[in-house]
Amino acid sequence: MADATTILFIGDVMGKPGRRAVKKLLPELMDIHCPDVVVANGENAAGGFGITPGVYEELLSLGVDVVTSGNHIWDKREIEDYIGGTDRLLRPANYPKEAPGGGMTVFECRSGVKVGVVNLSGRVFMAHIDCPFTVGSRAIERLREETPVILVDMHAEATSEKNAFACHFDGLVSAVIGTHTHVQTADERVLPLGTAYITDAGMTGPTDSVIGIEKEAALKRFLTQMPARFEVATGGVEFQGVVVKVGPDGKAESIERIKRPVG
Repeated sequence: MADATTILFIGDVMGKPGRRAVKKLLPELMDIHCPDVVVANGENAAGGFGITPGVYEELLSLGVDVVTSGNHIWDKREIEDYIGGTDRLLRPANYPKEAPGGGMTVFECRSGVKVGVVNLSGRVFMAHIDCPFTVGSRAIERLREETPVILVDMHAEATSEKNAFACHFDGLVSAVIGTHTHVQTADERVLPLGTAYITDAGMTGPTDSVIGIEKEAALKRFLTQMPARFEVATGGVEFQGVVVKVGPDGKAESIERIKRPVG
């Protein structure tokens, strides 16, 4: 029997503290879990908003194989001219086709197994771009021509939208991993037809914060409704994410949450 493919997914990397957590803990976690592919959501990896070419390349140098994103992908303007030159940095596939870059890729592991990765953005309480269900269906159909091992980063605000997406594609993809809220949920499970699911993989970054932002600035915005300059917090840094094991048929065998403090 062929070995399972192990996917390590790193929850939203938040600024320099998040990158420091990846640098410090990823080698240890790779020794423990022996992942075939490492995927990280990096849309907040540069200063808490967006990603730059340099930060993307830093994440690759630390052992990340594919970087997904979300609604903050365009926050750093320099990424616009860069993203089209790589298939390992994804923007949501349901952005208009005129947007630079792509929303899916196939990564070939050292074992020879191919892993498809799809990045999608939700629409509930977010920008009304194309339907993630419709675009996702087309993307998954194309990827299944190459491999049954497929991971979806569903970057969305609403729990219901992520949950519904996973139910709709149960058995057609190996994993649906929710991102965006920066709060790790405790509902990881394998759905009846073999898709691993978690509503949100969490945040790799400072937890002594308001979803990664310094508390004082966030509180000022809530209490006064006045503009406040948001800075990435520094305290209580954690590495959060999940490990998914997938059989040769593309069905998930297990999903395990990771929540590790950075000393």
